[in-house]
Amino acid sequence: MKRISYHRTASAPVKIALRYIGLGSWIGAHLLGQPVSYSHDVHPILAQRCLSCHTGSSAQGGLSFESGEALLRGGVSGPAIVPGASAESLLVQRVRGALSPRMPFGGEPLSAGQIAVIETWIEQGAHWGSRSVEPDLTSVPLQLSRPPVPDLDLLLSSHPIDRFVSAYWTAKTITPGHGVVPDAAFARRTYLDLWGFVPSPSQLADFESDERSDKRTRLIDRLLANDRHYADHWISFWNDLLRNDEGVIYHGQRSSISTWLLDSLRNNRSYDKMVRALLNPVDEDDPEGFLMGVTWRGTINASQRPPIQAAQNSAQVFLGINLKCASCHDSFINQWKLADSYGLASLFSDAPLELVRCDTELGTMAKPAFLYDELGVAPTNASRRDRQEFAARVFTSPENGRFARTMVNRYWGRLLGRALVEPVDEMDRTAWSPDLLEWLAAEFVTNGYDLKWLLKTIMTSKTYQLASVDEMDQADGYVFRGPRPRRLTAEQFADSVSAITGEWPVLSGNAPGQALYSREWRQKSSPLTRALGRPIRDQVYTTRNQKATTLQALEMVNGRTLTRMLERAASRQVGTFREGPRPDFDSGVVTGNPARDSRSNGEFDIDVSGADRLWLIVTNEGSYDPSRVFAVLSRANFTGRHGDVRLLDLSAEVRSWSERATVEVDADSVAVTPPVEFEIDLAGRELERFRSFVGVSQESRKSDINPRVRFFVFTEEPDRRRLVAPTNDPPLVAPAAADGPGTLVANLYLYGVAREATPDELRAAKAMLAEGESPAGLDPRSVEDLLWGVFMSPDFQFIR
Repeated sequence: MKRISYHRTASAPVKIALRYIGLGSWIGAHLLGQPVSYSHDVHPILAQRCLSCHTGSSAQGGLSFESGEALLRGGVSGPAIVPGASAESLLVQRVRGALSPRMPFGGEPLSAGQIAVIETWIEQGAHWGSRSVEPDLTSVPLQLSRPPVPDLDLLLSSHPIDRFVSAYWTAKTITPGHGVVPDAAFARRTYLDLWGFVPSPSQLADFESDERSDKRTRLIDRLLANDRHYADHWISFWNDLLRNDEGVIYHGQRSSISTWLLDSLRNNRSYDKMVRALLNPVDEDDPEGFLMGVTWRGTINASQRPPIQAAQNSAQVFLGINLKCASCHDSFINQWKLADSYGLASLFSDAPLELVRCDTELGTMAKPAFLYDELGVAPTNASRRDRQEFAARVFTSPENGRFARTMVNRYWGRLLGRALVEPVDEMDRTAWSPDLLEWLAAEFVTNGYDLKWLLKTIMTSKTYQLASVDEMDQADGYVFRGPRPRRLTAEQFADSVSAITGEWPVLSGNAPGQALYSREWRQKSSPLTRALGRPIRDQVYTTRNQKATTLQALEMVNGRTLTRMLERAASRQVGTFREGPRPDFDSGVVTGNPARDSRSNGEFDIDVSGADRLWLIVTNEGSYDPSRVFAVLSRANFTGRHGDVRLLDLSAEVRSWSERATVEVDADSVAVTPPVEFEIDLAGRELERFRSFVGVSQESRKSDINPRVRFFVFTEEPDRRRLVAPTNDPPLVAPAAADGPGTLVANLYLYGVAREATPDELRAAKAMLAEGESPAGLDPRSVEDLLWGVFMSPDFQFIR
């Protein structure tokens, strides 16, 4: 199974003719060296106008568009295309109307531009993904070529990356019109890229005052050396790639790999070793969850079985290959066949796999095989462990240059806003600088697949440090002119707000009293982070949408998550924040399953002597179907000097509960649908103890409900937004409360946007702030408005 490639530029007469008829700069640019992509340029035309009649067993005229071989073979009239000769191709003659009947038959003719795209594709060799449709050509080069670093007059610096970019600009007669960013902007960019939050005013001042010529390299080294902050930031990138998430409950089988992944990043485990552990987990601590996939409930498409998921995910993440279409049928968008997908999936399957096309069993068993047989022949009659070992070896082989190219391309895109090859999952496409991609990938391999080395190498170049260029891809092809502005990720946004205000999220564990300050990645996704692009991660995500949406605007302006965060942050800024009391009783998470519950029994007995008031709160902790959950308190009694009093007898004094709550009472118990709160007046009753059994109703223990509730009792008024106070230090030391409006505004702008406020911003901020009875002399509500205004500004939300 050889993967083949073909390159041919258009002939001079074709170039001249197309220029003459004026089809625009797009076609001219492709003919002058920019290849036409089948999947992005040609397939959309054929899919919309041709595939309805020319696919499957009933293809009209015997002509199928399902593969390059089928087009070469053609139908009853002969081959549909002649690579390199569009004028001789029946496909072109039909769509032009030179042969009757004109195609598409009975429909609107193709536009001149659409025909020109097809003609150009054929003239360039009719590439079908990574191989040409011409059958006798050489295989795709997998081995890295390691081109020499250009030696020429420098436009940037002597850094190898800068030499390649200088050569690229020289060839395109581009003169960079902008220099590197100032120190403050560089520090902000670097902190966000390596730690995931903005630098403090003191960190900015220290960096700007440093007079050493290599201070930028020193800063990169220092940030990379902090394994904790580095790992807590980059784990979000890897969680997207490896479909690993926090706080997600799936019906089917799924296993977290967070512990292994965090450890790998903190210890800078080499990329090839990471992938070998992912594809062939043999040690006790290896991450079995990646290959496990998601086992969905009920009847599913055959292409969603775990071995097929493993093939799709590994090919996409590690090789930049899309096998999703080819997991149901031979792909319409690239060269991969159903047999290719099933061959790769067989490396991860316990049993032989029968090919299934569009949920129709074909009666043919798949043969275990890697996508590129140049790298080795898979063991056929071997154990799954042996086949996985083979897969891990060929994926990460130094001879498999695609493995290194794909990750180098992803990191470049993450740091500069656009990858060398776009889209990043279509590595058959040509990089805007193929030599730079080859050199960087080869050096990545030589340096032991060291991810920190890769980051430092890119970030120490002047290319990375250039001021960003705010431009979109042009119709005539992409030209690199510098980094693009990048919007903060959901995690960068949330962590930067926390760093500036000291208001970090708290992660509540399952056990009683367990709560820890955390970075945003450890939290279950919220409406805010989902609106800002954090994916659900039920599948691989290699890119996030950076475009603004209506949902983002609504969540930013009126969303509960950010509103509550800024309320608490404002009280911290003005010195009025106080942690709430610890609960007198905390049940931990109760599921109704003794093997999973955090308490061996569901009973409490607490001292309430001296308490004038008692708060009983029941929360929902992520039940799959909260509306069907009933949390139960049975035999809930108070004891005191005047005898026992049932909670039921005090129910008339319940002052409030959630509007969602349903409360049911029988002779011996109270059942509630959480969240619900009881506030009970105990004054004058001389009660001493409060006892009860807690749990969930029998009806709530069904697997499709998955009840998860928690019971709290307080004898001081609780902080309802943080029922369990954290027991650890926050990720960063909280900034000191402001001593007045001047300090507040100055620090907020330095921290948030790495510069001083402009005169107009100062006037607006002072007009916004109102006096109040707080240590800072400010009204917290006005400070909340100021915080919101800064965090909504483009200067905060973008890395420029």
